[in-house]
Amino acid sequence: MDNHLKREIILENYSHPRNKGLTSDPSYLYVNMNNESCIDEIHLNVKITDEKIEDIRFDGEACAICTSATSIMIETLIGKTVTEVSHLITQYENMVNEKEYDADVLENAIVYDDIYKQPNRKKCALLPWWGIKKVVEEYQNGVEKK
Repeated sequence: MDNHLKREIILENYSHPRNKGLTSDPSYLYVNMNNESCIDEIHLNVKITDEKIEDIRFDGEACAICTSATSIMIETLIGKTVTEVSHLITQYENMVNEKEYDADVLENAIVYDDIYKQPNRKKCALLPWWGIKKVVEEYQNGVEKK
């Protein structure tokens, strides 16, 4: 993907983020993530039904990278199974951390494939994904206890 298209996708998702606005529906799992080194604070509501991500909502105050990464993550993960999401999280984290990854599964999240060149921005791009990782782990722990 060329740099112009990457910038376009990032700016579109920052200017018009997907699924912004939380819900009070108690069937959604909730997590709050913040970056202690900047203003990034993301609140995520995630609805998982029958091992599948049915919906993700978010709110908060964050920089362009974090906001767009959250929006792109939401588009990428809705409709995926918990197993697929766990795999995607690993691939995304590997990409951001310059490890081997499968670019084919990342969809538009691939726009951050060179964020490692800006080490101070890596956490901005990872924060929402860490939030989803927490939610998936909470869900899996809850399912195991049933």
